[in-house]
Amino acid sequence: MHLFCAVARCLNFRQAAEQLHMTQPPLSRAIRLLEDRLGTRLFERDTQGVALTQAGRTLLPQALHILALLDTAQASLQQDSAPARLRLGLTSSVEAGLFRPLLDALGKQLGTLRLELTAAPSPRLVAAVRKGQLDAALLALPSATFELAVQPLARQPMMLALPAGHRLAKKRKLGLSDIAQESVYWFERARQPAFFDHCQHVFRRHGFAPVFLREAPDHHVLLSDVAAGKGMALLADSFRALRLAGVAYRQLVEGEELAAGIGLAWREEHGHAALPLLRRLAAEMLQE
Repeated sequence: MHLFCAVARCLNFRQAAEQLHMTQPPLSRAIRLLEDRLGTRLFERDTQGVALTQAGRTLLPQALHILALLDTAQASLQQDSAPARLRLGLTSSVEAGLFRPLLDALGKQLGTLRLELTAAPSPRLVAAVRKGQLDAALLALPSATFELAVQPLARQPMMLALPAGHRLAKKRKLGLSDIAQESVYWFERARQPAFFDHCQHVFRRHGFAPVFLREAPDHHVLLSDVAAGKGMALLADSFRALRLAGVAYRQLVEGEELAAGIGLAWREEHGHAALPLLRRLAAEMLQE
């Protein structure tokens, strides 16, 4: 119908073909096929030009009405398919309170969009964004992000959590050499391979090879173990916000070397409508 209406408006096959960004022969064939299907001629063609037949004049207003209905339907479908939510992933490698100002600002400016949050290790968030299960994610860096677009935002130095009654808690700042003979909780490589490898490189550079204990995924459980004197833990600085009796936090000399970056990741070819807002607010609230 679209091709028929174009010719009917121009009454010139060449001009109609130019407007449709196609050549004239396939346009002529399409009109002939339509005429065969309807069992009647729609255009009179002679050396003087092109004119609508009676059947063509009868069909034209109906065809225009059909095209208008299709335009309305398309607009309606596009409106219905507009995202009703923003699915955002949050890395569990830093304390969730670090993201609270950003999430509060997002909540105020997203309008009718619902904000859905998922907390998980960064590799799982990367996989979810790549599969389209999340619209974007705040990751710990370095991470293997593959083809995702990444906006670096901040850095989280590592610090030390140790039993408050430990002799080393009397010092305000500690180095890896101070805790080389201690038992230290550390995460498994599978949870964050790229960051694990980064930290191992730093450990080797400083000759740091203590007894590593398997770190509990839940940081409240981990800190309870620290408070009980079972070991120490190297954590992102944001975990200072978790106050627990029996746990002391101390600055680490090598904290910047071991720092975890924070970045926003998304699929560039499938950008969510709220992504520009999210990127702007993330830069304002998190970027150093």
